[in-house]
Amino acid sequence: MKFRDLIIKNIFRNKSRSILTVIGIAIGVAAVVGLGLVTDNLSASTQNALTAGAADFSVVSGTSNGNNGGGPPGGSNQLINQTYVSEIQQISGVSSTAGVLRTMTDLSNTNSTNSSSTSTNNTFGGGNFRSMTTLIGIDNSSLSMDDVVITNGSVYSNDNEVIIGKNAAQSLNKTIGENISISNQTFKVVGIYETGNFMDDNGIVMSLSKLQNLTGDTGQVSLVLVKASNDTDASNLASTIEAKYPNQLSTSTSLSGMNRMNNGLDVIKSGSWAVSLLAVLVGGIVVLVTMMKAVSERTREIGVLRAIGWSQKRILSMIIGESLVLSLIAIVVGLAIGIGLVELLSTTQILQGITPSFSASLILKGIGVALFLGIIGGIYPAYRASRLSPTEALRYE
Repeated sequence: MKFRDLIIKNIFRNKSRSILTVIGIAIGVAAVVGLGLVTDNLSASTQNALTAGAADFSVVSGTSNGNNGGGPPGGSNQLINQTYVSEIQQISGVSSTAGVLRTMTDLSNTNSTNSSSTSTNNTFGGGNFRSMTTLIGIDNSSLSMDDVVITNGSVYSNDNEVIIGKNAAQSLNKTIGENISISNQTFKVVGIYETGNFMDDNGIVMSLSKLQNLTGDTGQVSLVLVKASNDTDASNLASTIEAKYPNQLSTSTSLSGMNRMNNGLDVIKSGSWAVSLLAVLVGGIVVLVTMMKAVSERTREIGVLRAIGWSQKRILSMIIGESLVLSLIAIVVGLAIGIGLVELLSTTQILQGITPSFSASLILKGIGVALFLGIIGGIYPAYRASRLSPTEALRYE
């Protein structure tokens, strides 16, 4: 009988023990592959879920001098040329850009009456800060990039229409269909929006060109919103833009929030690897115990093989060979369980928002785990079997 045939025959002599060994190794493979399918794409999936349609970061002036018309009183929001919007759009890795003009004005003295226009002579950037209303100018097609969500009504379609934040709507006692006067010009409120940001929710949004006309900041914006392509790292892209425009532009501190999110995801990944390692440890213990049991049950058989001239090396090769064959079987079982379970969870929407990430490296990790468990779990029992004395083994009951 050929050596490899003997190994295969030995495996199927005790099916229950072999099945237990395969299950132990398959647990480790399934854990590594299954968790890897989820966590390898967790960062991108989470970022897409949190920032779907929204800008990844904003670009502002990198200088401390210049016009301060785009910010609150005493602020440092310097205006930049609107041409940067189209220039940044051309940079490799940029998916989309949007120019935004921001200023503040005091609308607290307006007298509101239903279906009528309220009027006041507004001054941009002046007045009591606590009563200030934020004015935001942005093209209506780019509202999602600034996290503006219409909760009631519709988006503005011309320069005579505006949408108003939920907080501003309450403080100014305005609703859809009413008029509001800003800088002696009348606008119709066509929608109410929400961003989750207190300052922005206490604001009014209109077309960029209209706010530029009101403030006299033609061709100027306060910032440029930038969304990176799906395959581009936003942090690296921000660094690229700063390097391209040294001392002219800088990226906003919103990236720190992105970094905190990524740090949190790193903790999740570390936790998943801890679970995987625990599963590998359990699988290793199962393999070790079952192979030790196999050696113990075959002590007399090993003694006979040693008595007829089998070397220690051949005995060692036989036991490790059996363990590796079981590992090969466990690879198929483990991959099927890991991939199948994740696919099932994805199909049933339990993993909603997370797309499994298939990769050759992940499959290789699973195969590596199986072979590692097979070798580590079988090497001590094999060594012990190879060291058995033929005479002692033949007397074993």
